[in-house]
Amino acid sequence: MDVETRELQQLLSAAGQLPEVLLLKPTTGSTNDDVREIAQKGIQQILVSSQVQTQGRGQRQRQWVSPQGNIYLSTLVNTDIAIDGRLALEIALNILQIPSLQSLDVQVKWPNDLYSTRGKWGGILVEPLNAKQAIIGVGINLQSMQAHQLDQQVTSLEELGLHSISRIQLVSELYLAIQQAGQWFSYNSCNLAARFNHHAAFLNQDVSFTDQYGAHSGTFIGIQSDGAVQLQTNSGIECFYQGQLRLKQDQ
Repeated sequence: MDVETRELQQLLSAAGQLPEVLLLKPTTGSTNDDVREIAQKGIQQILVSSQVQTQGRGQRQRQWVSPQGNIYLSTLVNTDIAIDGRLALEIALNILQIPSLQSLDVQVKWPNDLYSTRGKWGGILVEPLNAKQAIIGVGINLQSMQAHQLDQQVTSLEELGLHSISRIQLVSELYLAIQQAGQWFSYNSCNLAARFNHHAAFLNQDVSFTDQYGAHSGTFIGIQSDGAVQLQTNSGIECFYQGQLRLKQDQ
């Protein structure tokens, strides 16, 4: 067993959360696919992290650029109630609370981006396996992504002021946060709107929301308790469940 795997095992054991399967890989196609393969064997507790992904993906099957130097991990979450869009919001909120990030000014961009005023520094992918079980993939930019061609403004934890970070410590904290998010969700996401809106990117700003019916403009006034986006428009408050939220100035 290598030194990093032993260290991660010790951290998770101390927290009482050591998974049945824990894999640290130098490279893989997709950590989500790795977890899927392991879960098909009936294993319930899994953590896979890789230094590089060659076939990483984000929402709507978009490519997730996964160069060396960042964190790419996936795990399995089991819930007591049927999974819906609130789970991704719970995961993002719990990640913001991890000890390593407490000195940073970070936000959540609905529905699954880890964000800041300088741009996106991470993302979350939820892929349900059944009604009460989902693979959770998380990508975190530790180092600058400026050398890569990306379709939005991005940043990194290093650029936000987090230096000399322990990768294994952060992987441990992320895993614990994701599992805790599953518990919050199973408790029916109590007080979700207030908790999310406290950390919401673009709150009270002019935005555009694009869905299958086109683009909608208004002021983002936060989410409601079921996780839906609320826009204040000329017609009143309108709610949306699926689509993309962007600042007006980013159009």
